[in-house]
Amino acid sequence: MSWSFPSEIVCPLFPQGCLVRHIPVKRIFDICFSITALICGAPLFLLIALAIRLSSQGESFYAHERVGRGGKSFKCYKFRTMYANSDKRLQKLLDKDPLLKKEWEETYKLKNDPRITPVGAFLRKTSLDELPQFFNVITGELSVVGPRALVREEVAQYLGHKAMKILSVRPGLTGLWQTSGRSNTSYDTRIRLDEYYINHQSFLFDLVLIIKTIPVMIFCRGAY
Repeated sequence: MSWSFPSEIVCPLFPQGCLVRHIPVKRIFDICFSITALICGAPLFLLIALAIRLSSQGESFYAHERVGRGGKSFKCYKFRTMYANSDKRLQKLLDKDPLLKKEWEETYKLKNDPRITPVGAFLRKTSLDELPQFFNVITGELSVVGPRALVREEVAQYLGHKAMKILSVRPGLTGLWQTSGRSNTSYDTRIRLDEYYINHQSFLFDLVLIIKTIPVMIFCRGAY
């Protein structure tokens, strides 16, 4: 079953009653945690932004459209990790290499992606490229912990009838998938992990996943 969501409004397939109710303590924690992270991490933000600007042409930040709670689109912020005109470069690569095209269609990632800058490769390995998403958390588009934010093509291709459940909560900056192998897992496993989180979410579970995220970032597990 294919799903096609409007880009600017909440999908009519998601009446308000189908959305998982917000937990007040989770939202309060999200805001406080994100503000603290942005304040304490400001020097690191500046260093990363400077390194990006000095290493390649283009802006330091990048906004990519993702599908959020209720099927609503939002701009997900990241530090830029790719060279300019990366979309055009990708299309040329896929047109020339059937194996790369197959890998992209299966995972929407490339293990050896020539579009990624040297600085960008380090940021991706350590997940530092995702630090600007704390701004998305403050504005309510993301939560600190939740299912992985998906692009529209992934929703249409992989979620099927499970889209309503997976998109009933805010996506997370980190979550069960990010601490369970990340890009080394299959999409079926990823969906099962997201479902498990939604079925068992609690404030304590969120704290455990945040703690587990730290060694994943330090040792660069499953990231590319």
